[in-house]
Amino acid sequence: MGAGHSHAAAAPPPGTAAGRHKSRLAGALALTTTFMAVEVIGGLWTGSLALLADAAHMLTDAGGLALALIAIRFAERPATPQKTYGYVRMEVLSALTNAVVLLLLTIYIFYEAYKRFLNPPEILGGPMLAVALVGLAVNLISMKLLSAGSSESLNVKGAYFEVLSDMLGSLGVIVAAAIVMLTGWTLADPIIGAGIGLFIIPRTWILLRQAIHILMEGTPPEVDITLLERKLLDIPGVTAVHDLHVWTITSGIDAMTCHLVVTDMAQARTTLVSAQETMRADFGLTHTTMQIEDQRLREAEGEEAVEATATRS
Repeated sequence: MGAGHSHAAAAPPPGTAAGRHKSRLAGALALTTTFMAVEVIGGLWTGSLALLADAAHMLTDAGGLALALIAIRFAERPATPQKTYGYVRMEVLSALTNAVVLLLLTIYIFYEAYKRFLNPPEILGGPMLAVALVGLAVNLISMKLLSAGSSESLNVKGAYFEVLSDMLGSLGVIVAAAIVMLTGWTLADPIIGAGIGLFIIPRTWILLRQAIHILMEGTPPEVDITLLERKLLDIPGVTAVHDLHVWTITSGIDAMTCHLVVTDMAQARTTLVSAQETMRADFGLTHTTMQIEDQRLREAEGEEAVEATATRS
């Protein structure tokens, strides 16, 4: 069968979306790790679950940011004969790990809140408020560092969500501290601690679902596969498209493969160029592999297969 192959990009482009923001990730990690120690000490000193929950999120942030940086380091390693895409999928695995850890941590927060409802501890509202205010400032700075990369990379997005949850956690701790100081109602602390956990669940679930979708090689959500097929069929000389697949290798790197059935093999090169340009201009796909097949040859093979089946019958 006559065939031609086109690779609009022979390999993933150097550097990933997350890699372009690694210095900001490193800055956010330094801030988070430093304040995490302060918040843990403050949580133990004041006896506040909301503050300890926020400290636990800080710990998760530090782990998530460290994982993100490790994943970027792996992603920058060159491809090998055994791993032809290199290690860029490590970024997606990092995002998946972050999501799972966040969900497990939320379960633990709910458990602690339940215990504190049964036996409310004494809480020091003033120190709790001071630590929470510092935590809010740290989280806002980290969010600023990660905001640009969160729209480009699933890995950075995971880190951004963790910092966002901590920022909201700091706001919750501030509210809880104010209530304790003004009214003495210590149950406000576990209630707000549990509320922090409730807020995190849907966002973490979205991150988990996106990471699994990529690992299952699902079609990128921004690509309309039906429209894509129709665009290919609109190319002069193309009569059929089959074995069409579009998937995400890692954030910012999508790939596409397909077979194009054409009426004139003499125009195969022109057809490939048109298909490449259509994929690049309409769908932003630059890593493509397309095989050209001769319609007459396919029809002849189909007739032979029918005849062979009839003979066996």
